[in-house]
Amino acid sequence: MTHRADSDRAVPLAKIVLAIAFVAAIAAFFVFGGPRYLSLESVKEHRDALRAFADEHLVSALLVAFAIYAGVVALSLPGALLLSLTAGFVFGRWIGTALAIAAATTGATLVFLAARYLFADAARQRLGATGARINAGFTANAFSYLLFLRLVPLFPFFVVNLAPAFTSIPLRTYVAATALGIVPGTFVYVNLGQALGRLDSVRGLVSGETLLAFVLLGALALVPAIVHRWRSRAPAGRR
Repeated sequence: MTHRADSDRAVPLAKIVLAIAFVAAIAAFFVFGGPRYLSLESVKEHRDALRAFADEHLVSALLVAFAIYAGVVALSLPGALLLSLTAGFVFGRWIGTALAIAAATTGATLVFLAARYLFADAARQRLGATGARINAGFTANAFSYLLFLRLVPLFPFFVVNLAPAFTSIPLRTYVAATALGIVPGTFVYVNLGQALGRLDSVRGLVSGETLLAFVLLGALALVPAIVHRWRSRAPAGRR
């Protein structure tokens, strides 16, 4: 009985420690001037040093870049777009894209797992039957819905990372849809990074035509979900 009571107390303590660690890491980023270092001006100022370091120590540069990128995404900090540009400038089109996809997927998975562990149960209880219906509808076509959200930039990246944690979407589905869904946007931004020295702002980098292409890809991703819903509602004789 005592052992079970100790175990029950350990779970809330672990959640508290994890939540404090996340908050402390985010606070440290701002206290120690993170936004100043993670800015277009700073990257442009140090671009020659960054490329020289990557040329001389490629493996170390890849590991450092991966850790920074994944950490920024995991902590939902601003800067993922800039890091994609930097990856393209420092490592080139293909290596930079592979690095950005792997790091962003890792960071998104970490924040997904943390949010699910810390808040999912309490959120589901609070939402009750309404939340259960939303969860069931999303989970039934989780891959298509999440792929759409990844492809079409309707919501901030960190929101799409967090929201699925409150559903029953399987981890493997989340990882697969995230890795696949961020490929087009990541490839575009990494390629733009090769012109880093000529960029004055990270806003408005993507053209209307490119955004339209993302929307069309997202619409295509929804086709399986639409077909599934139509088939589930159609009379048995019409299936």
